[in-house]
Amino acid sequence: MGNSQPLSSWADWLKPQRNRMIVLMILAAVAMVIPVVANNYLLEVLTNAWFYTILCLGLNIVVGYAGLLDLGYAAFFAVGAYTTGILTSKFGFNFWLTIPFAVGCSMLAGVIIGGPTLRLRSDYLAIVTLGFGEIVRIIARNLEITGGASGLIGIERPYFFGIQLNQGIHFYYVFLLLAIAACYVSYRLQHSRLGRAWQYVREDEDAAEAMGIDRVGVKLHAYVIGAMFGGIAGCFFAAKMTAISPETFTFAQSVLILLGVVLGGMGKIPGVIVGAFALVLFPEVFRGVGSMRMLIFAIVMLVIMLYRPEGIWPRVKS
Repeated sequence: MGNSQPLSSWADWLKPQRNRMIVLMILAAVAMVIPVVANNYLLEVLTNAWFYTILCLGLNIVVGYAGLLDLGYAAFFAVGAYTTGILTSKFGFNFWLTIPFAVGCSMLAGVIIGGPTLRLRSDYLAIVTLGFGEIVRIIARNLEITGGASGLIGIERPYFFGIQLNQGIHFYYVFLLLAIAACYVSYRLQHSRLGRAWQYVREDEDAAEAMGIDRVGVKLHAYVIGAMFGGIAGCFFAAKMTAISPETFTFAQSVLILLGVVLGGMGKIPGVIVGAFALVLFPEVFRGVGSMRMLIFAIVMLVIMLYRPEGIWPRVKS
């Protein structure tokens, strides 16, 4: 009798965990099988969806976990893409060797912009991040090494165990695996000591500081880790496209990634994934109506935000 209560408690705890694992395994199996039955068009759309999932999960660390408004996230995506593009096309680096450099440069960019500005709050921080995103784009547009306004071309696609990744199905699985890794890292961060510090800072910076939390240091960690996600996504984006230009990394791109986070549900990993897929799938669903599709897409977004202001899959407030 004395041990029945603990065993019952463990059973109650394990049941939702088991159900969650079953659902995740089913979804993973479906995601792995889809390329076998999908045509090239659907495969490209789903690849883009997984790509935006990585970017949205990176921005979710900044916006959803730490509560910072970032309007220049495409800058980190650009730094990663240009680092890989320059090293492979100009200096003949192997693609896989460029990844540490791209991630390091993206994180360094996060430190450069985050260090002096993360003492700012709300609108002021948003304006600074917006300016940073535009600065990176303009620099890329005017430097010779970045290819100027024309961008970089001739970025070699990587080899993996002797097989060149040059087909749509290859990059589908690449971005799928990266998205799974991003989900795992995001989950571990959310439930870590640093994740709890982000939560305290997000809810009340002054109270968090009174508890002994270094709010600037904690926010800088979020900014740098988010930049790392963007840098990795940029690496593989450059390899997939084999050409990049400054027009890919505009303010509109940053807003689109932010929209995916807000639309899905800030701070909630499943919600962010749903938001990223919505960004990619909705315009494709309405492609048949021609030039009106973006108007319909915008109306659908407005309706969702009016009736689900916290997102499609909001964070449960404790």
